[in-house]
Amino acid sequence: MALDNGNDDYTQDGTVDLKGNPVRRSKRGGWTACFFVVVYELFERMAFYGISSNLVIYLTEKLHQGTVRSANNVTNWVGTVWMTPILGAYIADAHLGRYLTFVIASAISFFGMSLLTLAVSVPGLKPPQCVESDMADCKKASTLQLAIFYGALYMLSVGTGGTKPNISTIGADQFDDFDPKEKGHKLSFFNWWMFSIVFGTLFSNTILVYIQDNVGWTLGYGLPTAGLAISIIIFLAGTPFYRHRVPSGSPFTRMAKVIVAALRKWNTPIPNDSNELYELDLEEYAKKGKFRIDSTPTLRFLNKACVKTGAKDPWMLCSVTQVEETKQMLRMLPILIATFVPSTMIAQVNTLFIKQGTTLDRGIGNFHIPPASLGVFVTLSMLISIVIYDRFFVPMMRRLTKNPRGISLLQRMGIGLVFHIFIMMIASLMERRRLGAAKDHGVVESGGQVPLSIFILLPQFVLIGTADAILEVAKIEFFYDQAPESMKSLGTSYSMTSIGIGNFFSSFLLSTVSRITKKHGHHGWILNNLNASHLDYYYAFFAILNLLNFVFFLVITKYYVYKAEVSDSMEVIEGQLRGMAPTATD
Repeated sequence: MALDNGNDDYTQDGTVDLKGNPVRRSKRGGWTACFFVVVYELFERMAFYGISSNLVIYLTEKLHQGTVRSANNVTNWVGTVWMTPILGAYIADAHLGRYLTFVIASAISFFGMSLLTLAVSVPGLKPPQCVESDMADCKKASTLQLAIFYGALYMLSVGTGGTKPNISTIGADQFDDFDPKEKGHKLSFFNWWMFSIVFGTLFSNTILVYIQDNVGWTLGYGLPTAGLAISIIIFLAGTPFYRHRVPSGSPFTRMAKVIVAALRKWNTPIPNDSNELYELDLEEYAKKGKFRIDSTPTLRFLNKACVKTGAKDPWMLCSVTQVEETKQMLRMLPILIATFVPSTMIAQVNTLFIKQGTTLDRGIGNFHIPPASLGVFVTLSMLISIVIYDRFFVPMMRRLTKNPRGISLLQRMGIGLVFHIFIMMIASLMERRRLGAAKDHGVVESGGQVPLSIFILLPQFVLIGTADAILEVAKIEFFYDQAPESMKSLGTSYSMTSIGIGNFFSSFLLSTVSRITKKHGHHGWILNNLNASHLDYYYAFFAILNLLNFVFFLVITKYYVYKAEVSDSMEVIEGQLRGMAPTATD
């Protein structure tokens, strides 16, 4: 038990207060600090999804863009939002620290949201209303109007790049890995973190999209702007309770030094005894609250970087721990690549899935369902699936496998990949049914409403939510846990990079398939008139792509070796209880 006035009450992981002083567990961190972080995320997600969920509708109806262009503009922006965290993670880890980076970035995000609200509100900043059925006949937005609108959107993406990789890491930093009780709490942190995100998304996909479609875009964007302001205030209110980590230098520079040193010593033999390799004393790591990592045989070429040759240049000689940190980041790259395809599938939710919804009967009596509101079923499905997984599946599997997580994180990700195969098969079948109904009722050429309920799309939305609960939570936890202690923000940005590249890949595939299928006088798979398109073929293509990606995933995971904190979590905790030295071994 921690003593209020004893050394045992101080954290052992190197966390400090804003002035750089050691902090007590009883005064800072833990679930008290995480309360402010989690509440911030709830409001911030409301703001983000309040924009992204219905953006394709605004681009189509207000800026008069066609199917391919509007969908690609959404995925390009969302892709940028999820790619900029690499820069944010670099700034946090190398220079400003997570807290200060987050505060500055959140101010940029708020300014971008405010400008975006202005762009959708002032009549002179958008083209005039158009009633033509074909958007090609409508007046397009001017260069100035587009510059202001997209400038605001991409300013928001820059700010988000500084908040996304750091807010979840700040939350995880509130638990001391050297304290068995706190480490146990962190094992379930990411599931409940995702749970809070889903609640913010739920509000966006119901209340906000309804307001945008039926009341107006000014209020529809003004509310998430206010929500973002509230979330920033809430986060700042928790400042006295946070634990902070001192910036440990650029992770990219540390990795580059290892690679360069290994290449410069290309012909230098590696000694058989790892004790002959260069390493700092354990006390050096203990003073900084860091782990020392033992040498491993994986990616053995990089071990040349820590072979002693007499040179002390950091670009010629690196410690074993520095080499192992680099290995940890590089070993995750094939797993990262395998997540690009499912991220591409998720991109369809806010683009083509919603465009499909606009062609269907959305009425329930006198009430008309906004197409983007179907996203609420993704949210609800995810909420229910997370609870079922965490409360029922994990305990059941834990008894069988003795793994504290029930099954390994990679096994969980693999199950999510299988879900995506079936999701796109079902989406293809539902689209074929929609196209058949359009043909039977003679609305193919006119592009009129298909007399089918919008709820025929429900299965693909629900299953996407279930897949997210399985795959996305595991992906976030995997990249955080597998990253070395000094590169946690960079590790967290891996999961975000996956979504970003998935969105860019979606833009590439949509443009490429649309162009190729129109060659040689063919009708094309993706047209502005979805009733004359062949999204069923496009979704079937996605199902095949997911199957090939799953085979790739099986191959690369066969050779992956977990860090101790993931595969042997309970053993690490038990070892600390017995007073073992805080050394992490791959």
